[in-house]
Amino acid sequence: MKKRIMVVGPTQSGKSTLANVLNDTTRPLKKTQDVIYGKNTIDTPGSYIENPAMYRYLIATAQTASHVLILVDQSRLTEVYPPGFAKSFTCPVIGVITKVDLTPQNKDLPIQQLKRIGVSEPYFWISLKDNIGVSALKEYLLGKHESSDKN
Repeated sequence: MKKRIMVVGPTQSGKSTLANVLNDTTRPLKKTQDVIYGKNTIDTPGSYIENPAMYRYLIATAQTASHVLILVDQSRLTEVYPPGFAKSFTCPVIGVITKVDLTPQNKDLPIQQLKRIGVSEPYFWISLKDNIGVSALKEYLLGKHESSDKN
């Protein structure tokens, strides 16, 4: 079974847009309560992280993932992740800071948030509007995708 990259984040943080980029597709973007399995990704609904009762579904879904991407929207720094949340996953967890083009003055706050969540570096700063940082993230994930057996 092929392992996919699970994308987690609050509503409107860029999960589905990033999933489309990682899957090389242009699936229409719409709010959904469904987990969507793409060629390379597992796109999870924002409500799964915004509602603590749904955390167990994220953790269960991650059992089939090669990596978990935790998205933090630099333009809207809402605290949706509980402290240490990244430690819930058995696969590598990667911090992705989205919408970096919108509020550059906030650049230190997502790092603090990712550290509280328990995500260690490297972090990836991306803008899906300008494609800033996207190729570095794709290379990191898909370039060495098969050889990542570390826990």
